[in-house]
Amino acid sequence: MCPIIAGAILLLCAWQLITSGFRLLPLPYFPSPAGVWQSLINDRSVLLESTWSSLKLLLSGYALGVAIALVTGVCIGWYPVARYWGMPLLKIVGPIPATAWVPLAMILLSPSYSAVGLVALAVWFPVTMLTISGIANTRASYLDVARTLGASQSYLIFRVAIPAALPNIFIGLFMGLGTSFLTLIVAETVGVKSGLGWYVGWAQGWAEYGKVYAALVIMAAFFSSIMTILFKVRDRVLVWQKGTIKW
Repeated sequence: MCPIIAGAILLLCAWQLITSGFRLLPLPYFPSPAGVWQSLINDRSVLLESTWSSLKLLLSGYALGVAIALVTGVCIGWYPVARYWGMPLLKIVGPIPATAWVPLAMILLSPSYSAVGLVALAVWFPVTMLTISGIANTRASYLDVARTLGASQSYLIFRVAIPAALPNIFIGLFMGLGTSFLTLIVAETVGVKSGLGWYVGWAQGWAEYGKVYAALVIMAAFFSSIMTILFKVRDRVLVWQKGTIKW
């Protein structure tokens, strides 16, 4: 870790010299690291409250989207009738960015529920598609052996197909996490009166760019922590793939 720590220190020193030292970048748009740190200290209570609000909305929408995606993905990937009717819907609705539904969601739902729904929609498409791919591409030899041993339909789905599709499902979970976080920040910026996205918009409106950068630091730590937890879960579930991708 020594080279990384040294590089981070050098980057902070260069940032300090460019902003406060030589003033090569205009204020208040580019505050110094000391100014960002001071904003973190001064607004720590508001930032903590905003982070907690964003965490609740993100986890609620992410859990809802994953639950719906797993059900739809397994059904479409396993049952031909569900695939016949479900794939056209995925091809039409899926490619539309979740942020494009913000105006409609704000009209139909309250701000908090609209943010949860948009996050769920953002994670639903990638998890559904990767689940379909994993279920549909389950090795036929696995299914044939299970059928030969007298496995039922539910056993084939829950004990053969879904475990075989787990690597694909986790790829979808990682993809959905990134899009859901982006969608949450946009939803908070335009509608929700709390959260990190709201805080950034509020600070920018008052030209408090030190607070804007402080919120960006919190966002980076926030998202990185959730990603780390998801990697830990993946390493625990897919123990044979542990160490393939480190975070």
